[in-house]
Amino acid sequence: MTNKVLLLDTLPDWVVTKLQDLGCSVIVKTGVGEAEHPALLKDINPRILIVRSTKVNRAMIEAASDLSLIIRSGAGYNTIDVAAASERSIYVSNCPGKNAIAVAELAMGLMLSLDRRIPDNVFDLRQGTWNKKEYSKAKGLYGRTLAVIGTGNIGKEVILRAKAFGLHVVAYSRSLTPEGAEALGAQYAPSIIDAVRNADIVSIHLALAPELKGVINAEVLGTMKEGALFINTSRAELVDEEALIEAIKTKKLKVATDVFPKEPEQSGPFHTPLAALPQVYGTHHIGASTDQAQNAVAEETVRIVRDYLQNGVVPNCVNVMEKTPARYQLSVRHKDKVGVLANILRVIRDNNINVQRMENIIFAGAQGACANIQIEQPLSQNQLDEMVKSSDDIYEAVITELWG
Repeated sequence: MTNKVLLLDTLPDWVVTKLQDLGCSVIVKTGVGEAEHPALLKDINPRILIVRSTKVNRAMIEAASDLSLIIRSGAGYNTIDVAAASERSIYVSNCPGKNAIAVAELAMGLMLSLDRRIPDNVFDLRQGTWNKKEYSKAKGLYGRTLAVIGTGNIGKEVILRAKAFGLHVVAYSRSLTPEGAEALGAQYAPSIIDAVRNADIVSIHLALAPELKGVINAEVLGTMKEGALFINTSRAELVDEEALIEAIKTKKLKVATDVFPKEPEQSGPFHTPLAALPQVYGTHHIGASTDQAQNAVAEETVRIVRDYLQNGVVPNCVNVMEKTPARYQLSVRHKDKVGVLANILRVIRDNNINVQRMENIIFAGAQGACANIQIEQPLSQNQLDEMVKSSDDIYEAVITELWG
């Protein structure tokens, strides 16, 4: 099979060269309209699809019969229909952490911009207005309290930089423990409400999961201090936009956001009520858009392709079950010879039992092996005996209950 790779978004030119060095046939198709994508996938029929901002929907996934791996050259993967990919046994992978520093840098820049009103300074000067008296009004960051919501790769980088600015950091994340917060040099908050209650600045760094949609709601925003700064460089869907607009008006929140609902795929007109408000600074979803970050993401993308093609392993895979529905494991010690595994699997098949996961471990010298096979139902002792008796190359077959 030809290792055909389709790139639907722009990556550094050297990526194509490195993929070609791996024996890939690389097709680059950028700027294609969303409606044309399914037909394009059907026509090219790639084995590997690489995207950055392009959305990958079910129609695209079902159009390419050879597709076996989708790579999101970035951290989030909410733009990919992971369920559709999983149904068709297609790996989905991403590049987590590679753009963390870039996003953290933007978050810090937005904090400073809100406090010192840097964009307004620049705008007035360009319009020929000098207003030092007005723009000298700033609180400063030193000694103030920052609530970091989400302590993944980006949140950790924000905490590191915030401490250098002399900010007191309160941190919340679903997986964060008091000990973990202490290790980060932050105060632990048991909930988002507790984190934001006394914060002068709130910075959002949560991954978008279905249960977190709108998690920054009217209650959270209503708990914040009047005049607090609110920064979102993660995902627009995490925030209830109507509640945020209301909080800007009633609580005088100052907001900086790098993300918006229904962002256009290409440059052009874009109107959103949030960005039109005078207390809001908006950027164009550029958090990860530095040369350093893009090169790091591109390197990781190439590494994923290399490992998949050369070792059959997909780094950073997001849709492989860590724990299968299997309740039992069949362990078979056997000689490392042709046909042994076929005998083992024949017995399983003949008893109408589904295999959920299997691994065949080869011992030193390549004479002996052990097959560990996770199955939905147990084999009886008689069935195990039948398996051992079916071949002189099988030493032992035992069943153990998993996670029992």
